[in-house]
Amino acid sequence: MKIRIFIVDDHAVLRSGLRLLINGQPDMEVVGEAGEAPSALEAVQNLLPDIILMDLAMNGHMHIDTISELRKCCPSGYILVLTMHTESGYVRGSLAAGASGYVVKSAADTELLRAIRTIAQGKTFVDWTVGKGVGQDLRRASTKSLTDKAPGLLGQLSPREREIFGLVAQGFTNQQIADQLGISIKSVETYRARVMEKLGLRSRADLVQFALSCGVLTPGNPLH
Repeated sequence: MKIRIFIVDDHAVLRSGLRLLINGQPDMEVVGEAGEAPSALEAVQNLLPDIILMDLAMNGHMHIDTISELRKCCPSGYILVLTMHTESGYVRGSLAAGASGYVVKSAADTELLRAIRTIAQGKTFVDWTVGKGVGQDLRRASTKSLTDKAPGLLGQLSPREREIFGLVAQGFTNQQIADQLGISIKSVETYRARVMEKLGLRSRADLVQFALSCGVLTPGNPLH
């Protein structure tokens, strides 16, 4: 079965190029596209694509909030941000809003295709190979103090909590985690709250950043 992709970008030429690239892959197909957020929200609700490939800056506005709106319209789909912005604040904001991947437009076509295949498997993919300062910036952020303590902090987690930690960092929703582990959503929420408390984190973006800091997840590579 092919990975069904919906493209959201305000540049028609770019959408055309992406469509040609993606449709040229044996395991992918573009099922729709939009040049603005409102039309994208309506379309994905009907099409329910596997991947929503979207830009952050469209028609003169930043659309980080659109990520969470798209997740609500298409909870089964994953969002891959494709943008020219390499600032760490946009990376963290996108992850916090629910994106599963972040790739800069100057990256190679092969990197974009790898990102699509990675997040289609339910993993997180962040490409910082072009914006070299971003990874360093994240490592200088507040969770740097956790890096030195990472082994001890992770050691405080029970086997189930470590499992939940990995799945949340990979971008799985509470419902998906519950289905995968065969437990209730309430149990997932409880475990997740314990993980966040023990690690001293407040959001999924912090959790992913912690995974990066302690080496569980590395820029440009999926979380296994």
